[in-house]
Amino acid sequence: MALTDTAIRNAKPKEKPYKLSDERGLFMLVHSNGGRYWRFKYRFGGKEKLLALGVYPDVPLKDARERRDDARRQVAAGIDPGLQRKAQKAAKVSCAANSFEAVAREWFAKYSPNWVDSHSSKIIRRFEKDIFPWLGNRPIGEISAPELLTTLRRIEGRRALETAHRALQNCGQVFRYAVATGRADRDPSGDLRGALPPTRPKHHASITEPKAIGAMLRTMDGYQGSFVTKCALKLAPLVFVRPGELRKAEWSEFNLDAAEWRIPAARMKMREQHIVPLSTQAVAILRELHALTGTGRYLFPGARTNGRPMSENTVNAALRRLGYKGDEMTGHGFRSMASTHLNEQGWHRDAIERQLAHAERDEVRAAYNYAEHLPERRRMMQAWADYLDGLAAGAAVIPLKPNAA
Repeated sequence: MALTDTAIRNAKPKEKPYKLSDERGLFMLVHSNGGRYWRFKYRFGGKEKLLALGVYPDVPLKDARERRDDARRQVAAGIDPGLQRKAQKAAKVSCAANSFEAVAREWFAKYSPNWVDSHSSKIIRRFEKDIFPWLGNRPIGEISAPELLTTLRRIEGRRALETAHRALQNCGQVFRYAVATGRADRDPSGDLRGALPPTRPKHHASITEPKAIGAMLRTMDGYQGSFVTKCALKLAPLVFVRPGELRKAEWSEFNLDAAEWRIPAARMKMREQHIVPLSTQAVAILRELHALTGTGRYLFPGARTNGRPMSENTVNAALRRLGYKGDEMTGHGFRSMASTHLNEQGWHRDAIERQLAHAERDEVRAAYNYAEHLPERRRMMQAWADYLDGLAAGAAVIPLKPNAA
């Protein structure tokens, strides 16, 4: 006799579980706690088996019968519905573990400890914003080059071409990691070479003409804002480190008696300790600043709290206040300024590159450690500070050559 909805609703729990039978192998198992579970009994390979079909009332009688009939058709076709379900679950688990997002996060967790925080946060934000929403759930081994290109076109479409190129580069790293770990057969990003328009080289605005440099230094010396900001402005051309490295500088990194600043690897873009020899002019600025901020952690604490460094926009904002537009000079521009003149003055290229803490592309040069060329770099940094003093004084300065130093 077939079950009815009324019979199911009126079924009361008993001390022990019991069955309410329907037709063709379907029955309901009523538990002592009141739970009602659909089951399908069938024979496959000479053995009696049970298949769970859901819980009442989430699965009503009509739906339970449809699920039973689907399972019966599988049995008739020579398919064990129980084993089929296990295989589907296993496939879902495998698919989730091998999805692009899962592999990308695994790759990120493996390599991000070697990156500075700002770099790693940009990469994971790029994935979460521009890649995961469209490719995150896809099995990484099934993603094709056209599919990846479609995702990159969305980024290009909002005029973020450089971001699209960086996303392509990061996706390629993930695909190659998937190939290496057996989750994919090939890297489709390689097929997209030339598919995105080339980016225009990005140059940081910088003043390099000697007279203009002298005028800027005199203008900076007359800065009427915060004394801490003024010191950062005056120190920037003397040390020409990256703006983030300057604003986050900590007093514990400095040895003024030895005229040396050692930036720990954790704060460097290339994850290698960096030595900055300090000229007498730089030491003088730092000793004056120490009287004001030396009891705290940062050389340049934020305006609202000493527990954080100054804003990343502070130096650029000060330059704007002095009348220099964004396409004329930036905090990063002091690096270009120093590089241009030091190369023109004949200083050893390796010493300049090491002082700029640039990544080496040449394997031989990459073998140099953070202290390489340090004696010459000390002479170079003092000669550079003296040269800037001459420009600021408005004198006809003859560049100090390395042999003269």
